[in-house]
Amino acid sequence: MSDASVTLAVLGGTGKEGKGLAFRWAKAGYKVIIGSRDIEKARSAAAELNSLLGQEIVEGLDNLTAAMQASLVVVTVPYSAHRATLETVKSAMQGKILVDVTVPLVPPKVIKVQMPPAGSAAQEAREILGEGVEVVDAFQSISYEHLMVGDEVPCDVLVTGSSKEARLQVIKLVEAAGLTGWDAGPIENSVVVEGLTSLLIYINKQYGSTHAGIKITGVHKS
Repeated sequence: MSDASVTLAVLGGTGKEGKGLAFRWAKAGYKVIIGSRDIEKARSAAAELNSLLGQEIVEGLDNLTAAMQASLVVVTVPYSAHRATLETVKSAMQGKILVDVTVPLVPPKVIKVQMPPAGSAAQEAREILGEGVEVVDAFQSISYEHLMVGDEVPCDVLVTGSSKEARLQVIKLVEAAGLTGWDAGPIENSVVVEGLTSLLIYINKQYGSTHAGIKITGVHKS
């Protein structure tokens, strides 16, 4: 069940991962805005999702306008566009939560873990946006192929971030998307979470799959 007061902006929502998350949240009843550098691409992605959903509930806007109108912002851009995107929306982000889905992949060696000087993309986002923004890392271990199906996904999401309150808010979004979320601790732990993506890409290549994910065992959620 969604919180009707929460508007989500998915920056980079024209890509596969962003579009999949936007679809899940819109289906759960959230107001969702697709953000892009190219507003026509944003509108096209929103129209595609509205067609799948059977109703006009997703809007397409440029990144800055989307961030201004949202109460919580999700960034799903490739790492090469990460800094520029965040610098564009910095003024609109103050006092809000950023959910960073970005992984610091450096093509062509995407099966090799390569972290930025800040430690992780999420820690880099915190440096760019400043202390006025809570940054939470999540969804890096979920294959986009799962997201557009619409069913519950048999994978878990590790959630790290700059405060426990922000992590708990994002875990609600994880659950709204039909996934199981785990509080994985402070933002420094995002190094491990983001690094898992390269490992999962390697496993997919090694074993001929596209759906490798993770499950936490031995713990029961109350």
